[in-house]
Amino acid sequence: MDKPINEAAPDGTPMNHRDLIELGLSYAGTSLKYPFDPKMPVLFVGSKIFALLGSWQEAESVNLKTSPDEAWLQRETYPGSVIPGYHMNKKHWNTVVLDGTVPAPVVAEMLEASYRLVHAKLTKAERLNLSRS
Repeated sequence: MDKPINEAAPDGTPMNHRDLIELGLSYAGTSLKYPFDPKMPVLFVGSKIFALLGSWQEAESVNLKTSPDEAWLQRETYPGSVIPGYHMNKKHWNTVVLDGTVPAPVVAEMLEASYRLVHAKLTKAERLNLSRS
């Protein structure tokens, strides 16, 4: 039986790419694409990235947008598991290693926050177009 998307499994199984994709695609106006590599799924809201799924030292990971203050706080709270965004603007993006250190509900909150931040930066016309689809 699969674990709920926003909770860790009773055995402590961490959130994984499949969970993040399923959750991310439940948000309005999102899509899954592979613009960089066929093994690197990317979640978009409209035309902008809000989650880039990859790996870090052989563990699944996800790059998520965040505010600069929140980025610092997350890195301090989960040292080694939340690090400055790999290949991203380190001020606004974190890489979250999906090794179970960051609880699944927290990762789900981070994903939603990333979606909201990116959605808010879409042009008014693009946001309007997404609300119609």
